[in-house]
Amino acid sequence: MATAFANQIQNRNFLTPVGFKFTLGKHPKVDFLSMSANIPDISLATQIQPSYLKDIDVPGEKISYGDFSLTFLVDENLENFSIIHKWMKRLGFAQSTQDYKTLTTNDDGVQDGKEAFSDGTLQILNSNFQPVAQIKFIDLFPISLSGLTFDVSETDIDYFTAEVSFRYTIYELNDMLGKEL
Repeated sequence: MATAFANQIQNRNFLTPVGFKFTLGKHPKVDFLSMSANIPDISLATQIQPSYLKDIDVPGEKISYGDFSLTFLVDENLENFSIIHKWMKRLGFAQSTQDYKTLTTNDDGVQDGKEAFSDGTLQILNSNFQPVAQIKFIDLFPISLSGLTFDVSETDIDYFTAEVSFRYTIYELNDMLGKEL
């Protein structure tokens, strides 16, 4: 009878949708005051194995990841918004060679194309708001950033939020010690 319980989930608490925190590797001091985030979808392509009776689907060789989207409160000095804005501008339309050089130069002054990317971590918090897991995104780069609309006719003050979408190479789902879940 004891072996029947060995295969059961030990923690019966449910994951809460309000417990998470995002940090960006290149800018660890910038708080993104996250309002919503997603763990992106993952899909595996399939191949068809021909058979004389019926074609059979078998696992393919390519994995596809969905975009990582984050909605965040914009700080009063627009610091978190401008970080993404500058990053995108330098990736897509640097106004000078110095802009691109700044983007792709590491702290030691060595130019490296990998510097245009950043790792990011989405911490998942339990029901007591303690970190229990982390999603580590490798080689993030922003692909869209929402605008901000100012309107003096608003009667209530709703603080600005912005949404940013990222693409990345891969994400890893780990516990807080870095061990794969």
